[in-house]
Amino acid sequence: MNKATDQSGLHGSCLCGQVTYQINPPYHKLVHCHCQRCRKATGTGHATNMIAEPTQLQWLSGEDKIQRYDLPTAKSFGKWFCGQCGSPLPRPTRDGQRMIIPAGSLDEEPPIDPSDRIFWGSRAAWSCFDNELVTHEEYPDSW
Repeated sequence: MNKATDQSGLHGSCLCGQVTYQINPPYHKLVHCHCQRCRKATGTGHATNMIAEPTQLQWLSGEDKIQRYDLPTAKSFGKWFCGQCGSPLPRPTRDGQRMIIPAGSLDEEPPIDPSDRIFWGSRAAWSCFDNELVTHEEYPDSW
């Protein structure tokens, strides 16, 4: 694996390239979330997200292209995406305490590996049969 080691930060973008960003170190966590909401938002068996502080994110271009959807029935679930191509983009949690960075939007491989699987009990029966990582039924206490 070729892991990014540049201390200036990791770069990310949407599929069409109109929205670009940089996430600066330190990199706290990279987790797989298996909740139904993340599965619906990504169209996959789980979402892989980097967790960061809001001050670590810098929009480089296209911030005006970002669309936001907050799930009305959820206390904190939302999604930011490019209004042109629909790619998921970094978003703050509703309480503003953390940034959720969709790992698939990174242009470089992060210098950390996934450490946890959250909402493991909610995973789809057809997805992720092994649990080689620490699993949590919901959010870990350390959040």
